[in-house]
Amino acid sequence: MDAVTPRARLLSFGGAGLVIVIGGVAGPLLGGITGEAIAIALISLGAIAIVSLVFLEIGLSEDRERARERGTRAVRPRPPRRRRRPD
Repeated sequence: MDAVTPRARLLSFGGAGLVIVIGGVAGPLLGGITGEAIAIALISLGAIAIVSLVFLEIGLSEDRERARERGTRAVRPRPPRRRRRPD
């Protein structure tokens, strides 16, 4: 069920972090407005990628939890539901 392997997870977060670092280094090296714009763009893209990956991790953990609950429900029978009497 887990579509993201630990290696892919490491590469994804590492790649996003690397983009942030490159943006931080490229800004002062290029200088001027161009360097500033490139730095802002790269740092923003890296930060967006990290936040997106965190939300993906949360969603995957919720999916695993739901699958685990479905597995335990299949083993344990549900109690019968009581019918409501009409008033």
